[in-house]
Amino acid sequence: MSSAKSMMRKRKLKEFAGSLRRNKMAMTGTIILTIFILVAIFGPIVVPFSTLDFGDAEDMMQPPSSEHLLGTDDMGRDVLANLMSGARISLLCGFLATIISMVIGTIIGIASGYFGKAIDNVLMRFTDFFLVIPWLPLMMVLAAILGTSIWNIIFVIGITSWAGTARVVRAQTLSVKERQFVERTVSIGAGNIHIMIRHVLPNVFPLIFANTVLIAAVAITSETTLSFLGLGDTTRASWGMMLHYAFESGAASSGAWWYYLPPGLCVVLVVLSFALMGYAFDEIMNPKLKER
Repeated sequence: MSSAKSMMRKRKLKEFAGSLRRNKMAMTGTIILTIFILVAIFGPIVVPFSTLDFGDAEDMMQPPSSEHLLGTDDMGRDVLANLMSGARISLLCGFLATIISMVIGTIIGIASGYFGKAIDNVLMRFTDFFLVIPWLPLMMVLAAILGTSIWNIIFVIGITSWAGTARVVRAQTLSVKERQFVERTVSIGAGNIHIMIRHVLPNVFPLIFANTVLIAAVAITSETTLSFLGLGDTTRASWGMMLHYAFESGAASSGAWWYYLPPGLCVVLVVLSFALMGYAFDEIMNPKLKER
């Protein structure tokens, strides 16, 4: 029985991989994201400059040259080195915050949809509370209270972006728990935790997976927004902090496009890659969307 299930999972995984390779949006998003991940991992090792290499007065706000391919910032530091180091922080923040958000949203969504009644009412009213409160002011208040640490920013983004996932997972759980195989499992005396983990979760996982990719884009945008507003970790280089310092130094008014344009384009491309992958995964996993 277990070997048959294992073979079925392998077959489904192979079908999914084949559909992924044939989907142009998914491949485009995957290639863009892979490039940024490789840059985040190996970029700071390859680039000879450090984010702590401050220059002299004559080195500040210098345009791109053979020595500094993307110029220097208002402190004389190499913009390319900051950009590659910022990729690590921005992607790390996005991935970890997404994990926190998806875990909370999945647990609340499955528990609410499976148990129903009073538990459903309590959990959904709690979810509605996070849905109706404007997310940006809430994140700003929490970030200001907890402090400008990268780990605090990850925590703040994670606990404020799970509500939409909980709603989607709850709706799918309501459908799954009415299926015959779940009813048969209940009739033989299986526990609720066993049913939710072994039967409900695998059936709602494709939806969770597709939603995770879109939440990652929201998490990276949120980190960039908080950092741009001055609530990010000032001790670590990120794309949001680069935009913050570029705005404070007047790079836009002085024509120093090499200071603010590269981090802005990086944020746009990464968010675009996640959006392309999310829409493609949703299309692959939902045959109705593929037919449309």
